[in-house]
Amino acid sequence: MNRPKTLARYTIGGGGLFTAAVVASSPQTVLVGGIPTMYRTTGVASVPLSFLIVMVVIGLLAVGYVRVGRRVKHGAPFYAQLVHGASPWAGLVAAGVAFVGYNALQISLYPLLGTTLAGLFGGIWWWWAAGAWLVVFWLGRHPGAVNAKLLGVLLALELAVIVLFIAAGFSRPASGSISMQVFAPGGLLAAGSVASVVVFAVAAFAGLETVLAYAEEAKTSRALEWAAGTSIAVCGILYCLASWAYGGWVGLDQLADATADDNRQPLALLDAVFGPGILELATLLLVTSVLAAMGALSAAVARYVFALSREGVLPASWGTVSRGAAGGAPLGGSTVQAVTAALVLGVFLAVGADPLGVVFPWLSTIGAFCVLLLLTASSWSALNFFDRGRGGADSVLVRRVFPFAGGIAGVLAVVFMASSLGALLGTPPGSPLPWLIAVPIGAAALAGLAAGSWLRAYRPEIYDGLGLGVPAPERVLDDDLAEIEI
Repeated sequence: MNRPKTLARYTIGGGGLFTAAVVASSPQTVLVGGIPTMYRTTGVASVPLSFLIVMVVIGLLAVGYVRVGRRVKHGAPFYAQLVHGASPWAGLVAAGVAFVGYNALQISLYPLLGTTLAGLFGGIWWWWAAGAWLVVFWLGRHPGAVNAKLLGVLLALELAVIVLFIAAGFSRPASGSISMQVFAPGGLLAAGSVASVVVFAVAAFAGLETVLAYAEEAKTSRALEWAAGTSIAVCGILYCLASWAYGGWVGLDQLADATADDNRQPLALLDAVFGPGILELATLLLVTSVLAAMGALSAAVARYVFALSREGVLPASWGTVSRGAAGGAPLGGSTVQAVTAALVLGVFLAVGADPLGVVFPWLSTIGAFCVLLLLTASSWSALNFFDRGRGGADSVLVRRVFPFAGGIAGVLAVVFMASSLGALLGTPPGSPLPWLIAVPIGAAALAGLAAGSWLRAYRPEIYDGLGLGVPAPERVLDDDLAEIEI
């Protein structure tokens, strides 16, 4: 019998899954870079409110995505869900968009990490980026459960630093007291503000949805659901409190000037309140936070590649996994992601692109837009999935209300993001350049359609088996038994 390849099944519990999701979002990067940029770019005091609103929107989008994912376990969740909820063509389009999106998010962090380390220790940013590439590649050689233990320690320290920052910000408000003005809806409804603020907030949540890519490795479906819901709630509340504390510290009446001042950045507050020791720790954790996020996003890409390879969509060699009782890591997928990152960074280096002015904002925007498109599409496909009688005993809220509300909210968020791309990219008002991000996304979608047409015409046995997901246990030869002597 031809035994299918599998990852390290039933090895990651709820805590490890939560770690994988939150690490991919890189909370300290949001604190140090995202929140000051939101205030400086928009000048809106209601940034904390935007995080709560986007948390609800992402939560609505996640209901259908997670509940369908419980029944369609797959290393490439968006692909599999659209196969079952829409069509094989839609699934392959989603796979292409996910490959572009997660690679873009992951690769965008190399210049951020490289320039940070170059500023601290000297050297050229891409030297440090090359070192980070080796570390990420090494992490990809290990199963998800092994990485979760290491990243869990780093995440705990990272979250502790953010909590200390929140306490420091609330203890030193510029006006003498903490203002509730940040939760006034009128601040977001100001002309030209709501779209830009929401777009930045959506980008901060990108990566949390990667938790479903570990479905094959999760110990239980309940652990997956818990990790998905908890990560969204924790990040939403944490980002809200952190932005509230920062806005109160710099002063809501001088956001534009204060947030552009190096002495009014988040790490400067930590230094002033807790002393240089915490500043050094926070700076170190910023580096490890970015590195951990790169590893988590690389792992998501690797699992997409592995799952598609196992189903015959991608070359079989791309689905190689590590063997033995401690194996189950997607080696082939990790290698594909590493090579992709090296090629893309090589192109940017060859043309002399500014690492923080061009590479980081463009790639991170492409990635965030792809994730939003995929979440919205999965919410609509969930409606069709449940209409086909696949929802089991789920309530009407889960089968109809939440997916529909999430789909509507997702469409609005996509429109907001499309109309505010210039703010994310830093291009002049009226510039057509932001629409260039449609090129890689459109190319990925066309590649998916072409793959679907070719498979249906020439490999119908593969086409008919798309989206099958995790093999049945009786068909798998467990590597856990490989070292048992009889």
